[in-house]
Amino acid sequence: MPEKFVAALADYRSRAVFNPWGECDPEHDLDTRGAKIRRRQLTAYLQERIGRARILLLAEAIGYQGGHFSGIPMTSERLLLGGLRHKELAASDVFHLPPQRTSSPLIKPDGFTEPTATIVWGFFKETMVDPRSVVLWNAFPWHPYHLHKGLLSNRTPTDEELAAGHRMLERILDLGQFDQVVAVGKKSAAQLLALGIPASEVRHPANGGAGKFRAQLGAIMENL
Repeated sequence: MPEKFVAALADYRSRAVFNPWGECDPEHDLDTRGAKIRRRQLTAYLQERIGRARILLLAEAIGYQGGHFSGIPMTSERLLLGGLRHKELAASDVFHLPPQRTSSPLIKPDGFTEPTATIVWGFFKETMVDPRSVVLWNAFPWHPYHLHKGLLSNRTPTDEELAAGHRMLERILDLGQFDQVVAVGKKSAAQLLALGIPASEVRHPANGGAGKFRAQLGAIMENL
């Protein structure tokens, strides 16, 4: 069940890693309810997809502009708060639960937005793909940050951290029973290959890769 999975996800702790579902961000959260709200939102997201979604789309790690505050991989809080309506993106695309803010509006009045997240959700809208046919996930499902830069930074997870993330990846694969796993970028593809998990690979949409990402993922969707 998604509830047990999210509870297990919330238990993880490691140095220079923020767990959005188990920890409060003392500097940037609106209040002390942040982790509880993010658990609720991720649970709703998964409940609407597990048993229905055919694809697991896997990127590398949670970022501070995305899941750190929204609680959903590759999903920005700005999308949940209605700040991307001009792109025809709405919180109801993510889950039907009324969304709640977890970041302080003093930092970003409209909430953080993440370019990769906007491209991914925009792809669903442009191609009329049912967003509930895909689960977005990360090989390292927590937020690794630089100690000297603080919580509003991102870094590459270590091999030891990835090992912990892979245990959760195996659990969600078992939970979802997906027809297809798709790696976003070469790093995610290499991790899946090392684990012996059959997967397709698409270009990461960052750094000018959006067009190729859309074309490659679109082709995979058509084949399914």
